[in-house]
Amino acid sequence: MDQLEIRELRYFVTVAEELHFGRAAARLSVAQPALSKTIQRIESRLSLQLFDRTSRSVALTPAGAALLEHGRHALNAMTVAVQNAQRAADDEPLRFVMKPGGDANLLSGILAAYSRHPRARQVDILFSGPAGGAGHLRDGRADAALLHAPFNDLTGFAAETLHVEDRVAVLPEGHRLAARGSISLDDLEDEAFPRWPGVADGGNGPEIVDVAELVSLVRVGRVVCVLPRSLMTPAPQGIACVAVPDAGPSRIVIARREDDHRGHVTALIAAARQVGTAQNARLGQGKGND
Repeated sequence: MDQLEIRELRYFVTVAEELHFGRAAARLSVAQPALSKTIQRIESRLSLQLFDRTSRSVALTPAGAALLEHGRHALNAMTVAVQNAQRAADDEPLRFVMKPGGDANLLSGILAAYSRHPRARQVDILFSGPAGGAGHLRDGRADAALLHAPFNDLTGFAAETLHVEDRVAVLPEGHRLAARGSISLDDLEDEAFPRWPGVADGGNGPEIVDVAELVSLVRVGRVVCVLPRSLMTPAPQGIACVAVPDAGPSRIVIARREDDHRGHVTALIAAARQVGTAQNARLGQGKGND
């Protein structure tokens, strides 16, 4: 027999968070005497004192504090398990996250190829900031993502490379380096680079949240940046894009969580692989798996 039922654990966690039986009972929509009896029953079954009670206060014992920490994790895990089961059973849309303009013209082909699959669902496109797509995928807000490697952290994901491209320096048209055919990272050593939310080793300039904001700051000479070429194609007015060979290539990958093997997600990955292979053949690129 289980030592604690989920309902009992939820009651305990609520009391432990409130440290007040009246407020906890109100949160749970139960009678206070029933809540008190449940806590007493838990303590008796576990042979532990979870709360120090006086007429004026309620405090957690060390055992109670330990149960609160792990109990929260258990309740969260139960919630995620139920959500994943519901998601697997129902016909809700597939959530696909990407950076605005960060698909190198792959998106429309992926959606068209996916729509022909018998397991296809409606696809909701979500747009994220520069580093946000991985977070959406990691915490379950998205089912699949188009990410940029090595910029995005792919830990915990199954990912396949769809497109490989060079990176360019994004400069104002009048910049001292704008007319060159290519430059090196050393040429940009003294420049101000933007800081991106969620990126620990960002630049020394102002924080920005998206490419549109970046373009505005580049035009007025506040920052420069090095980005995958597709994010700046075509180059916005007033902006020059210069190749930076030693920055290394950038890869657009389609990713899902490693433990997500649902059929409709697998079908999207297969559609993306098909479109990426066709595009690479047209461009003469190679493609590899991560």
